[in-house]
Amino acid sequence: MPQKMKRREFMGLMGAGMAAMTLHGCISKEKIAKERPNILWISCEDISPDLGCYGNTDVSTPNIDKLASQGVRYSNVFTVAPVCSPNRSGMITCMYATTIGSMHMRTKPSLPKYNPPGISYETVPPPYVKCFTEYLRAEGYYCTNRVKTDYQFTSPITAWDRNSRNHGDWNGRAEGQPFFCVINYEETHESRIRIPLDKDPIINPDSVTLPPYYPDTPIVRRDWARYLDNIETLDKRVGETLERLDNDGLSENTIVFFWSDHGRGLPRAKRLLYDAGTHVPLIVRWPVVIEPGTVRDDMISSIDFGATVLSIAGVEVPSYMQGHAFLGEQRGNPREYVFSQRDRMDEKYDMIRAVRDKRFRYIRNFQPEKPYAPPMEYADMMPTLQEMRRLSAEGKLKGAQKLFLQKTKPNEELYDTTVDRHEINNLADNPKYKDVLERMRKVLDNWMEETNDLGRIPEKEHMENTWPGGVQPKTAALTINPNGGTFDGSVTVKITCPTEGASIAYTTEEGEDSHWLIYTKEIKLTESTRLKVRAIRIGYAESPEVQADFVIE
Repeated sequence: MPQKMKRREFMGLMGAGMAAMTLHGCISKEKIAKERPNILWISCEDISPDLGCYGNTDVSTPNIDKLASQGVRYSNVFTVAPVCSPNRSGMITCMYATTIGSMHMRTKPSLPKYNPPGISYETVPPPYVKCFTEYLRAEGYYCTNRVKTDYQFTSPITAWDRNSRNHGDWNGRAEGQPFFCVINYEETHESRIRIPLDKDPIINPDSVTLPPYYPDTPIVRRDWARYLDNIETLDKRVGETLERLDNDGLSENTIVFFWSDHGRGLPRAKRLLYDAGTHVPLIVRWPVVIEPGTVRDDMISSIDFGATVLSIAGVEVPSYMQGHAFLGEQRGNPREYVFSQRDRMDEKYDMIRAVRDKRFRYIRNFQPEKPYAPPMEYADMMPTLQEMRRLSAEGKLKGAQKLFLQKTKPNEELYDTTVDRHEINNLADNPKYKDVLERMRKVLDNWMEETNDLGRIPEKEHMENTWPGGVQPKTAALTINPNGGTFDGSVTVKITCPTEGASIAYTTEEGEDSHWLIYTKEIKLTESTRLKVRAIRIGYAESPEVQADFVIE
């Protein structure tokens, strides 16, 4: 009985018109399949574009390289934050972390270990901000995630059809239903470099090429080799996923994205706003539409990913979103600049902002009196950083190796990445680049003002604004309003919640593993059933569950 109603509801959603999609206008609409495509995100953690297809010869990545040869490889993709949670909150909402208040790493009460005293809250964006997957679900997509969220707020029940290791793929959807699926691989997380410490790298540490800002020691080479080992393990996982997609007969109508959540998990990369911390790989395979082997240098921000999924799915991108679609019918003009931020990292406060175009990166250090690398419990577990601190204390670091462990920072940094890809030579005081410096200053100032950068507010004041008194606001209880029976033996049910911005979910299934559907319009019941409903606004506590029994004769 409940299954029948779920099928009717889905078919009603699928009755919406299908929008044709083109890439740069070069493919005719007649060549595009009429059905909405499936979309698969293969995401990973803590890697820069250190892959064979991006020119790294120290590592073997045949599966990812093959994916790139079948689609488009983007060379100028940057994350809005150099660390997981602020960036992932931006990706799921298509909003800057500094706009919605998720810029500090971390805040949630469930992860208090590295929070400063008195800091415990979830991000509460403006009420109109939703997880972009809600818009897909409202149009009939089956949306799953396996399994990482880390959004700085509890993932709403309305964000995903399934969000678990056991159900986080395309299985379980209704026949013919398009899917959006996220599969996240943790093999490359920074913790996998240092644990277990007794594991010898597979790649020969003596054969790898180190950035010039690292001391060339066996410990540093070992960490770098392990980092590349983990990328090779990731490549095998990607190959397995793509093979399963092919075996299920889904490859031809599935658009595949491959990306990383920020740069490599090593010192002077993760947690800082250089390319090593924010420049990431992005590969997209779209059969028929994207010419195999394409390479593009469009400037793309990580908050653009979700808007692009909506665009290629034929779902209207909400006007409030700061993300720009770079594929599909709603594709806009390429960005000229991308922006990124660093605020509190675990227990240590700092505020840094950056803007980058295709050539230059400008960084502003709002607290230059602080070092780049203050003692930090989690980051200091990395053997490379321990080695650098030891050598610094002994006065044995030379040249660029000294940069990361300086006691203070310059007010401004400017790098010409075309000739200085490791961002070592600061041009901020070079008169030759005065015009560039002033241009980038102005661009950053305007962005901070236009996007209402909340990093300018002390965190405790920001917390009080969103969780007054340190207490989480609650989503109000829902109301179920049956509109009366009809001559055809049915009843129409309207569900309302007085909390502004709350999203509503409902189910007729029983048990803890019930499949909750997203409520978008009145529900027509044609059989006797028990209806269960819940609501949540992002950052708020979920409403009490409300149940109602309907007897239809």
